[in-house]
Amino acid sequence: MQLFEHYSLKSFNTFGMDVYARYFGAFSTGDELAWLLGLPEFATHPPFILGGGSNILFRGNVENLVLKNEIRGIEKVNEDNDHVYIKAGAGENWHHFVSHCIEQDWAGLENLSLIPGNVGASPMQNIGAYGVEVKDVFHSLEALDLEEKTTRTFYREECEFGYRESIFKRKYKGRFAILSVTFRLDKTPRYHTSYGAITQELANMGVRELSIQAISQAVINIRSSKLPDPAVIGNAGSFFKNPEVSAAKEQQLRENFPGIVSYPLANGNYKLAAGWLIEQCGWKGYRDGDAGVHERQALVLVNYGQATGEEIYRLSERIEESIREKFGVTLEREVNIYP
Repeated sequence: MQLFEHYSLKSFNTFGMDVYARYFGAFSTGDELAWLLGLPEFATHPPFILGGGSNILFRGNVENLVLKNEIRGIEKVNEDNDHVYIKAGAGENWHHFVSHCIEQDWAGLENLSLIPGNVGASPMQNIGAYGVEVKDVFHSLEALDLEEKTTRTFYREECEFGYRESIFKRKYKGRFAILSVTFRLDKTPRYHTSYGAITQELANMGVRELSIQAISQAVINIRSSKLPDPAVIGNAGSFFKNPEVSAAKEQQLRENFPGIVSYPLANGNYKLAAGWLIEQCGWKGYRDGDAGVHERQALVLVNYGQATGEEIYRLSERIEESIREKFGVTLEREVNIYP
């Protein structure tokens, strides 16, 4: 294990922000992480655990110790008549993990294909797409308590999953480093094709018999057509969450904006399509210097090359304000902001 000072994080965040860490190191086991945390020179510098860097916007340099999670490995740890339990290191690339499971005919993750980032961030963010969320296939995770230096197992109920939310983004924010995640996957697939354009894309592909492989490819095709590749244009995917409003608020909005895109929720509220709201305010394709809004997907803020994190952040604030003024709705960022 080697530590570096004044280390560039440009290649470790998908926005491509050229910021520096005061100290930088990497770990491939929980023991290595515990050892790094025990170094006396870092006792007064809380660590910043970095995964795939696909859901963060750096507004400036990181004065703390940045530790890159590189824990790898995928293994089947248990099974029963209906399920297999697959444990993956938190540093595994998410799409690589999903592809591996699909190759083994383990079902449940196919709708989550091509989501950027690493396995460790999936329960933290409760990532979701096309009608499926991680909480639907989550079994447990192991995490190192950064204060107590002990390992703890969290099961599904303890994680307090919500829409792009978990206990690790609220009560335990910055407290735990996720080491591994175990998923409960299906031996017999349960297909989810009603959300978004999956059914249409399967038809375009000429698929006559459903399979998790076909659904995965359909999702990959859709995402590739709508979302920019971070290797080409810096971005962190969807920048904002879809806001939730009451039924009364949704009705009021629909009277004023008949074309509004909304989805009923089990609790009686409605979820609004944040991308539609942003597009109606004229932001789609907007560009100010190298900070902008993607031309095909208004939910995605982009760095065309030399934008700073502060410029991207200020653009997001302007978008939020315009949504509040036009619709009376408050957007919440999905991307984590540092500092």
